[in-house]
Amino acid sequence: MSGVGSSLKGRLILITGCTGGIGQATAKAFARVGCSIAIHYNAASSKAKAETLINHLKILAPPDVKPRFAAFQADLSRYDEARRLHAEVVSVLGNPDILFSNHGIAGPKIGPDGDIRDISPDIFEEVWRTNTGTSFLLAQLCVPYMESQHWGRIIFTSSVAAGNGGVIGPHYASSKSALHGLVHWLSLRYAKEGIPTPVLTSSSVTADTAMMANPSPEAKSKIPVGRLGKPDEMADIVLLLASNGYMTNKVIVADGGWTIGGF
Repeated sequence: MSGVGSSLKGRLILITGCTGGIGQATAKAFARVGCSIAIHYNAASSKAKAETLINHLKILAPPDVKPRFAAFQADLSRYDEARRLHAEVVSVLGNPDILFSNHGIAGPKIGPDGDIRDISPDIFEEVWRTNTGTSFLLAQLCVPYMESQHWGRIIFTSSVAAGNGGVIGPHYASSKSALHGLVHWLSLRYAKEGIPTPVLTSSSVTADTAMMANPSPEAKSKIPVGRLGKPDEMADIVLLLASNGYMTNKVIVADGGWTIGGF
């Protein structure tokens, strides 16, 4: 086995939000290179989708390895559920070598011309807790094992809203920009321990996800390549980031050219 991802053979990755578009595509990409995968799903109604994904991953896995796949349900708007998720993954599959924190919610959409009074503090806090708080907690829970073996990867899914305000609202945009600050601190602290921490900024322009299932013509018009991204394109980037121990403290913007430069 050679090429991107070949060094990851035998590693365990925890992917949150794994039954969504980006999550499923990423699970398939990591299965192809021989990784074991902890599949997280949020709603009980997604259990069948998670089980179907596991069956597909078994087919994709290389014949010379025996990766393990298991599904775990948790409501990641709650800290106690994030702790339970991590504990169950460790009990069933072991400690994750790679965390891809990909879950998140949008909350109410008020748009760039909305009224800030339409977002209550309770809504603001729920979106932050889900998008930022439990991502932080999962990283906190995963780091000690990664540090002990001097190898690990922590990757977050962000959004172009973190850099330009986006099309949803202040609650969502600010929760995603907070991930960028978290990445910068984690990278400065733990890169020397073999744990690079980049963030993939893409989700609000990715097709085939619930958040952008029916994009407006206005949203599409902002993208120079003329279309929304594909989950497979995002998965390729996650695989590259996990494979590269030198790429850290960076916001990787995959948005079809919507934004100019980095942020």
